[in-house]
Amino acid sequence: MTESPFRPFETALDLDWTLAQLRAALAGAEDGELFLERRRAEALVLDDGRIRTASYDASEGFGLRAVRGEVAGYAHATDLSEQAIARAAETARLAVGDGGGVMAPPPAGTNQKLYTDADPIAGHAFGVKLDTLREIDAYARALDPRVVQVTATIAASCQEVAILRPEGGLVTDIRPMTRVSISVIVEEGGRREQGSASGGGRYLLDGLLDPADWQARAREALRVAQVNLRADAAPAGVMDIVLGPGWPGILLHEAVGHGLEGDFNRKGSSAFAGLMGQRVAAPGVTVVDDGTLPDRRGSISVDDEGTPSARNVLIEDGILVGYMQDRQNARLMGVAPTGNGRRESYAHAPMPRMTNTLMLGGEADPQDIVGELKDGIWAVGFGGGQVDITSGKFVFSCTEAYRVKNGKVGAPVKGATLIGDGATALQQIRALGRDMALDPGMGNCGKQGQWVPVGVGQPTVLIGGLTVGGSGQ
Repeated sequence: MTESPFRPFETALDLDWTLAQLRAALAGAEDGELFLERRRAEALVLDDGRIRTASYDASEGFGLRAVRGEVAGYAHATDLSEQAIARAAETARLAVGDGGGVMAPPPAGTNQKLYTDADPIAGHAFGVKLDTLREIDAYARALDPRVVQVTATIAASCQEVAILRPEGGLVTDIRPMTRVSISVIVEEGGRREQGSASGGGRYLLDGLLDPADWQARAREALRVAQVNLRADAAPAGVMDIVLGPGWPGILLHEAVGHGLEGDFNRKGSSAFAGLMGQRVAAPGVTVVDDGTLPDRRGSISVDDEGTPSARNVLIEDGILVGYMQDRQNARLMGVAPTGNGRRESYAHAPMPRMTNTLMLGGEADPQDIVGELKDGIWAVGFGGGQVDITSGKFVFSCTEAYRVKNGKVGAPVKGATLIGDGATALQQIRALGRDMALDPGMGNCGKQGQWVPVGVGQPTVLIGGLTVGGSGQ
C-alpha cells in the first residue's frame, strides 16, 4: 500500500486508490479536485466578570468536485473512508455526465509560506488564557469608573487542508488564526455607550497575550466609548465625507470588492460587468487584492483549489484592469485564475472571494484632507452595514465620526450612516492620503452563505457628495 499523503489527517486512505476514484469522477469533466480538511477552534469569552463561553470544536471531512462548463457536481462527508470517497465520486460524476471535456491545466506549484504552521491553540495553557481575560476585565474597569461592562474574547484556530488533483498533484496548507477582542460599555447620567477594539492574524497568540498589546486595545475600546458618550446626533443630508485609514476600507471591500469578483461579472450582474479597460474610478485610485501579505488575516499561501495566492491589481489609476477569479469562472471567461477560489469548509464548493482588499495611498497629507473639508463628516470607525452586491448600493453605520466645518474638527456625532453606491463613490474620490494602513485583523466576509476571513486597507480618502443619514441638523 502506498503511504497515505494525508498524514495530517491520520487517515488510512491509499493515494493510488483515492486518485483512481477522483479520476473516475472527473472522466468527461474539465476540472475538479478532492479537498480534505481538519479544523480545530477554541474560543474563550469573558462577559461582565464571568466566563460566558469556553468552547472547543473539532471537525474534519472532504469535498469532491467535478466541473464541466457552468455545471459542478459536489459531494461532501465527514467520514474520511474509502466507502465515503467512492460514494462521493459516483455522486459528483452524475452532474457532469460522460461528455468529452478536456481537463484544464493544473495550478502552478509554489513554495511560498506566508505564516507559521504551528498550532496556536496549543501554545498557551487554558489557565493562562483565562487569567488573561480576567486581567483584561480588571484593567479596563480600573481605567475609568464609568465602565460598567467589559467583554473580552480570546480565539484561536488551526485549519489543515490537502488538495488532490486528477493529474496527481497534492497541495497541503496549515492555516493558523488568532484574535483578541475587547468591548467596553461606559455609563454617565443614564446614558450608555460602547467602544470596541480587536485584532489578530495568522500567527500565534504570544503577541496578543502580551499585556502591552491587550492593554492598548483596552484603552482604545474605552476611548471610542468615551468619544460616543459626548457625541451629538449626526446631521442628515448630502455632504463630503473623509474616511479614515485602515478599517474603513471595509466599505471598499463591500461596496466595490464584491463587484469585482469574477462570477458576478461573468453573469453580467455586477455594476462593473463589461467595463474592462474603462475608467471606473477617479484618477489616482488603485485597488488591489493581495493574498500574499505575510501573517495577515485574509492571506492564504494557496487558495482552496490549490492555486497560489497573488497580488492582483483590479483598478489601476482609475482604470478597471482585472477581476478576482477562481478556476471555473476564469476558464469560462478565458482568463487565468488569480488565486481567489475560496470556500468556508469541506462542505462548500469554492467560488471567487476576496483576500486582503486594499486601496493604495496617494500623496496628500491626511491633515490637509480633513482641513479642506468645508462641511461634512470625518468617519474614523465603522460597524455593520448592508450592501447589494450586484448594484454596489450600501448603507454603513459609523462607530466613530466627527462633524467638520471649514476644516475644523468639531464634536463627535452618533448615529451617522453613509448611503451610496460603490461605482459612484469611486468616481467621486477627490483626495488620497499618504497614510495607507491595514485593518487590525478582524474582518469576516459573507457570500452566498459562506464565511471566510478577510483583510482590508486604505489611506485617508475624501469622497464628495455622499448621503448621510442622521437625526441631527
